Amino acid sequence: MTAPTLIMGARGGIGEALARRLAAAGQPLVLSARDPQTILPLAQALGADVVACDVLDTDSIKAAVQSAQSDEGLAGLAYCVGNIVLKPLKNLTEKDLLDCYRLNTVGAAIAVQAAAPALQKARGSVVMFSTVAAGQGFGNHAVIAAAKGGVEALARSLAADLAPSVRVNCIAPSISQTEIADSLLSNEKMAEALAASHPLKRVGVADDSAAMAAFLLGTDASWITGQVFPVDGGRGALRARGQ
Repeated sequence: MTAPTLIMGARGGIGEALARRLAAAGQPLVLSARDPQTILPLAQALGADVVACDVLDTDSIKAAVQSAQSDEGLAGLAYCVGNIVLKPLKNLTEKDLLDCYRLNTVGAAIAVQAAAPALQKARGSVVMFSTVAAGQGFGNHAVIAAAKGGVEALARSLAADLAPSVRVNCIAPSISQTEIADSLLSNEKMAEALAASHPLKRVGVADDSAAMAAFLLGTDASWITGQVFPVDGGRGALRARGQ
């Protein structure tokens, strides 16, 4: 029997797209969400198991990881959890910073800590998610960039801690058509401007990042660990034409 992969945050666009890709490849899955009912239709369609998990609660994370693993361990852990917090410096609060760090960075650390023995048993892989804003200076991004910068550093540190039996990598997308970005992309002019800011002249879709995540979780990436991969339409490294 093949060890399962646990996708935390499977209700989100990237989490769902990743689940569909892995299921199509025959990988057993366990999907988690704070309210399991929200992902039950997806799980049933993919033949996946479901566990409840509140990533802001350490005990809930540990219980979800324990429930997800099989006798063979865990083949993979994808922490597809995140948010978008955009505030000018003058308006951000201590709570904004702490809440964002807790959701994105602390939650990921606790999840990997809890899953480490099962991942080591199956010689599994971990994927976490950052943002292009962690490596670029974008206005109003101090809260989310600080938290996601922590995720990138965490991925590198955990890759060192868990080598050679477990690989840990991170993906840094630019803005993509997912539920958490709806408030930005629902404005047609803003969506056009955001697309134009990328050298490839479009915003991302969830499957762009899911494709990279599926690769990193699989055996084709067996000699890759401790890396941060931009999936950002070139925005992090190239200047868009006309800018």
